[in-house]
Amino acid sequence: MTETVLQQTAMKCLIENFGIVDAERFISLIIKEPFDYTKWQEDLYEDMTIEELSKAAMDYRKKNGK
Repeated sequence: MTETVLQQTAMKCLIENFGIVDAERFISLIIKEPFDYTKWQEDLYEDMTIEELSKAAMDYRKKNGK
């Protein structure tokens, strides 16, 4: 996936889930605050076991067909 496609897909997702105003607010927050994506990823699922994470991923795939 190219960066352009990633950006367009992410904005579409944000707008569909938050609406245009809150999507823009979210982008503004990320730009204002320092954000370490790698650290965020490390901490994101720290309270889940690998089995719980795997089940969540399988449930998501089943629900979304992706």
